[in-house]
Amino acid sequence: MMRTRPLRVALLGCGVVGSEVARIMTTHADDLAARIGAPVELAGVAVRRPSKVREGIPASLITTDATALVKRGDIDVVVEVIGGIEPARTLITTAFEHGASVVSANKALLAQDGAALHAAAEEHGRDLYYEAAVAGAIPLIRPLRESLAGDKVNRVLGIVNGTTNFILDKMDSTGAGYQEALDEATALGYAEADPTADVEGFDAAAKAAILAGIAFHTRVRLDDVYREGMTEVTAADFASAKEMGCTIKLLAICERAADGGSVTARVHPAMIPLTHPLASVRGAYNAVFVESDAAGQLMFYGPGAGGAPTASAVLGDLVAVCRNRLNGATGPGESAYAALPVSPMGDVVTRYHISLDVADKPGVLAQVATVFAEHDVSIGTVRQRGKDGEASLVVVTHQASDASLSGTVEALRKLDTVRGVASIMRVEGE
Repeated sequence: MMRTRPLRVALLGCGVVGSEVARIMTTHADDLAARIGAPVELAGVAVRRPSKVREGIPASLITTDATALVKRGDIDVVVEVIGGIEPARTLITTAFEHGASVVSANKALLAQDGAALHAAAEEHGRDLYYEAAVAGAIPLIRPLRESLAGDKVNRVLGIVNGTTNFILDKMDSTGAGYQEALDEATALGYAEADPTADVEGFDAAAKAAILAGIAFHTRVRLDDVYREGMTEVTAADFASAKEMGCTIKLLAICERAADGGSVTARVHPAMIPLTHPLASVRGAYNAVFVESDAAGQLMFYGPGAGGAPTASAVLGDLVAVCRNRLNGATGPGESAYAALPVSPMGDVVTRYHISLDVADKPGVLAQVATVFAEHDVSIGTVRQRGKDGEASLVVVTHQASDASLSGTVEALRKLDTVRGVASIMRVEGE
């Protein structure tokens, strides 16, 4: 039997995502009520510019006083899609204090202060859900938090930023340079006017922190994630990748150490074999590859951003939280019991692709190989091309730590026969 009194929802933010949330709540009201067991009612919408026309939202619901809205006391669920750290953090904790559960899409806040937010939710007996914070419409948080709760996740490897994937895909498929591909992404609306958060890896790093925390039952903050952007990736890097049967993606990689005693989280460009499922992810799409003991290899794929896809994830959380509210229960909260240490990037072991500009004369390869051997870095393959006294030397290593590779490169720069280090890129996905 359906309850007649509606569950009241406060919406913080009415931009691209928020307006889609409001639209779906209105157009799918009957279906949502049937799925929840009670009607849901949009009780208020907090915005910064009240004069802007918002189709389908009565003017009487619009307010600029977000604090007063979350303090009303009759709000069952607060949906936060304003982003940023403040005032979002204060508004969410205030919502908990006044009896509301929270659905958020705020990856930056969750990556920085997720533990404190979870603690506040638990203290007040409320839910904190955030499926939309990572990979848009792709169901990923709930499978990790619930479906794989009985399994041991060892690795999460993914493309979690659509802007960078679009740019790299264009560079790969057309031979375009970075700036040309970025300009096209901006013109099509995939890149912001200031693309720094995307192209320098900040967005992906926040998502990696969230994924690592859930996957490994360990608190991982944004500061724990190694971050490297993709602005230095060149057409020459893609040419080298193709010679290896690879392409280049900006990857978020969260791993449990082989001995299970620590975890790592990192974001950086990497070459991956064309045979790997992530290599075929095109355009602005996202995909995440999960490896666990019992389930094996799982892949989650779909649109990772945009108003409607992200709103879909928000509404999925809203339904779950409303069901919990009706049942007088809460869903899963933070699971950080493992409390594993997060290892620094220097301890991470992977393969490397190093491109060197060297003098084209006898003995150069022997000098370079000696440097690698002195730093205990094993060489897998070498390619050399020379012309007019100059040469390009490409070395692909076997597994090596980031620290040992850094020492190797520093020593290579001191060789008279090495003119410069053209590029260094990690190789993943084997």
